[in-house]
Amino acid sequence: MLIAQIRPALVLLILFSLVTGLIYPLAITGVAQAAFPVQANGSLVSRDGAIVGSELIGQSFVGDGYFHPRPSAVGYDAAGSGGTNLGATSATLAEVIAARVSALSDGEAVPADAATASGSGLDPHISPAFAQVQVGRVAQARGLEAGQLAGLVARHAQQPLFGIFGEPRVNVLELNLALDDLEADSN
Repeated sequence: MLIAQIRPALVLLILFSLVTGLIYPLAITGVAQAAFPVQANGSLVSRDGAIVGSELIGQSFVGDGYFHPRPSAVGYDAAGSGGTNLGATSATLAEVIAARVSALSDGEAVPADAATASGSGLDPHISPAFAQVQVGRVAQARGLEAGQLAGLVARHAQQPLFGIFGEPRVNVLELNLALDDLEADSN
């Protein structure tokens, strides 16, 4: 009697484990690889045969000669994405934001994404306004014309999907790669 009850349960366990744990994931992976190979492989960006990053995951750029991404609460560590968990009334958060604004501001308004960390800590985009704030610093560090860099930012600005979904944005990795190309072309 007990075996008659356990046997169907074990058969269904094995069957559903195979279907949901092996067959379905393999089928979805196959469809994704066939229909969207770039996205299925992580939207990787390569330069001279080497992978330099992903279009979808922010990374740190240091130095005055590059556009900087939005601040990250997790140090751009994709294994531990997350926000600061500091609330709007947190004195620590207010101090951090004030320090970021002070570092960027020359008496001009600072875009919100320049002073606040993204919710994931891995946002690959900044606002066009934040990119424009950085134009002077990058132009001076690279010995380029500010107008030339402002045009580069404008060319790399992505508009909201269908004109209504999302905000205008600039992918920092793509912008910095274009910046390297611009400098290489001028040399």
